[in-house]
Amino acid sequence: MKVIEVGRICVKTRGREAGRKCVIVDIIDENFVLITGPKQLTGVRRRRVNIDHIEVLDKKIEIAKGASDEEVVKALEEAGLVDFMREKVRIPKITPYTLVT
Repeated sequence: MKVIEVGRICVKTRGREAGRKCVIVDIIDENFVLITGPKQLTGVRRRRVNIDHIEVLDKKIEIAKGASDEEVVKALEEAGLVDFMREKVRIPKITPYTLVT
């Protein structure tokens, strides 16, 4: 079971930002969360994302719901996670099907 909560650090698994780390800033509903990199730190811009497109990590920072990018960066600096956030994660390519002729 994934623990989806504000301040939880995740890795995007799909899209152009796949492999980049982000922070959950707000929970929209049971399927979507608001995330931010922040962009100047990880390259992930603030956006709504499906929870199936992120992989939750065991790290968490203390931020308020809806925190600004500046507040997120400050919390990451206080937790000593700035270098950790800059590291990219390699996401293996998954082919949905194999064509057999």
